[in-house]
Amino acid sequence: MTDRLLKAMVYLFTLITFGSLFVVIGFILINGLPHLTPSLFNPTYTSENVSLMPAIISTVILVFASLLLALPIGVFAGFYLVEYAPKDSKWVKLIRIASDTLSGIPSIVFGLFGMLFFVIFLGFQYSLLSGILTSVIMVLPVIIRATEEALLSVNDSMRQASFGLGAGKLRTIFKIVLPVAMPGILSGVILAIGRIVGETAALMYTLGTSTNTPTSLMSSGRSLALHMYMLSSEGLHVKEAYATGVVLIITVLIINMISSFLSRRFVKGGA
Repeated sequence: MTDRLLKAMVYLFTLITFGSLFVVIGFILINGLPHLTPSLFNPTYTSENVSLMPAIISTVILVFASLLLALPIGVFAGFYLVEYAPKDSKWVKLIRIASDTLSGIPSIVFGLFGMLFFVIFLGFQYSLLSGILTSVIMVLPVIIRATEEALLSVNDSMRQASFGLGAGKLRTIFKIVLPVAMPGILSGVILAIGRIVGETAALMYTLGTSTNTPTSLMSSGRSLALHMYMLSSEGLHVKEAYATGVVLIITVLIINMISSFLSRRFVKGGA
């Protein structure tokens, strides 16, 4: 009786979880797809077409530039914590506490820090560079913890077998450990992408809300999520805000597919 009850609860909560997801996505698609017009994809934003093309370009640059900086730092930090650092090191415990603490900080705090430090103190102003650096700080804990957990899940017998065959530490890591841990690392990358793409509060204070297409890292702009927020908050282009939500979902799916493809190619190359 208890087993059946627990099984029923698992199915029920799974249904609620996936049902909520489908309801949200379905609501956005139903309200947004009819309003996806060619004018929304004009190269230049105007008050008539409220084009989201500059926001798409800003989002893509923001995501890939942030990952370009955060991935090496986060992944190598995870490798250091698991593969090189002493297990009982106080320094390792301090890094983990700092990482967990940063993961729980609200994004608005990152935005205020980015505005005070990058925008004002360093003089980067409202720009892609300020938004990228702030995004890197936000997603680093996610990537570090995902990498660490993925590496810890790799059985030590695989490492010992590699060492027994004469492979060195570095070769074992890149040829044996990394391919096995790649799915877990990829999960962290996807979570990082989701946080960057869906961020509004932090980017509002660092990237800015300019409707122009960025021409350099020092140009201001707005991400898709920020563009959708601005349209909906103004109350004049709510239909276009729903259409932007549809494009935002599609953009996240495309970026995740690219990440999965690159990961599979990397795993095959490592194998």
